[in-house]
Amino acid sequence: MKFRCERDALVEALGTAGRAVSGRGGMLPVLSGVRAELLGDTLTLTGSDLDLTITVGASVSGQADGATVLPAKLASDVVRALPSGAVTVEVADDADGGAEARITADRAEFTLRVTSADEYPKLPITDADPVQLDAAEFARALHQVTPAASTDDNRPIITGVLVAAEEGGLRLVATDSYRLAVRDLAGVTVPLGERSNVLVPSRALREVERQLSSAKDTITIRLGERDAAFEVGTTRITTRLIEGEFPNYRGLIPSSYPNRLVVGREPLLEAVRRVRLLARDSTPVRLVLSNDGLELLAITQDVGQAHESLDAKYEGTDLTVAFNPEYLAQGIDVTPGDEVVLETIDALKPAVLRSSESPDFLYLLMPVRVS
Repeated sequence: MKFRCERDALVEALGTAGRAVSGRGGMLPVLSGVRAELLGDTLTLTGSDLDLTITVGASVSGQADGATVLPAKLASDVVRALPSGAVTVEVADDADGGAEARITADRAEFTLRVTSADEYPKLPITDADPVQLDAAEFARALHQVTPAASTDDNRPIITGVLVAAEEGGLRLVATDSYRLAVRDLAGVTVPLGERSNVLVPSRALREVERQLSSAKDTITIRLGERDAAFEVGTTRITTRLIEGEFPNYRGLIPSSYPNRLVVGREPLLEAVRRVRLLARDSTPVRLVLSNDGLELLAITQDVGQAHESLDAKYEGTDLTVAFNPEYLAQGIDVTPGDEVVLETIDALKPAVLRSSESPDFLYLLMPVRVS
């Protein structure tokens, strides 16, 4: 195998495929590498840990077709360290009966031991019917929902994002048991077979969102029986679906709220970020709701306190409710529009953040008990 390409393009492709490479012990040793296959002027790089697979296509100047497995991190580090410009990669047998990759640029030269591509496992191919979605809209939905998914591998069900077929569109739902994010995509229909929903690992969707940051047109989605695939340009991300029953999130959302606050989104977000500077360790930020407006308060013993008031419209009984400042700030940040609506029942029941302009997003947040 031999090809020539620009350093920056190769760095980006190796980095993208390498994010799926296994870093866990006990996996197949070959999965610590990136499979590289050259056909004509197309280089295909694949990284996988068997749960998540990322395949990237790159245009190169091909000179000899072939396939090999490069050491993922080392190859990426080496290419990144090379001087800018053209890089040549050539794989050939060595004197010990193995193979090595010779990587050169200008007067720099590296030789890396490589593994036979035959040792790389066969990976599943999702053959479900494809559906195309607007890339920018799907990216916004992922940005709003995926932060609410749990990162605790001891509770795998809630590390996923529920993708559900709803009347009139598609719904994305995520929770870590402290907060819940729900985003509707109106008019979007994705074939799910006999099921009404699937559970996609949030780790995979974060990679999809990363790829969508530079996408301009559409994303192609395939939701199979056991796997899901997302195609963005020349990148394909495939992931195993999570098996199990997602929590009954509908029962957490009250049908009505007696207390309703309407406040500017940016002023509230900036105030929460300022006040949280004094919310150390597990100290919550308190929201004092009254007809006079909104007050934010954070008190940390032996450190100090922060206080800020905001103009706001409030309907309901005077109430003080406290939240984890990070979760609150994240919810405000991803809520669209110039104003947000905070609806509450009392200081101990879930509160809901919504946009006053868009009904397609909801962020439910559990309050923190304070004395």
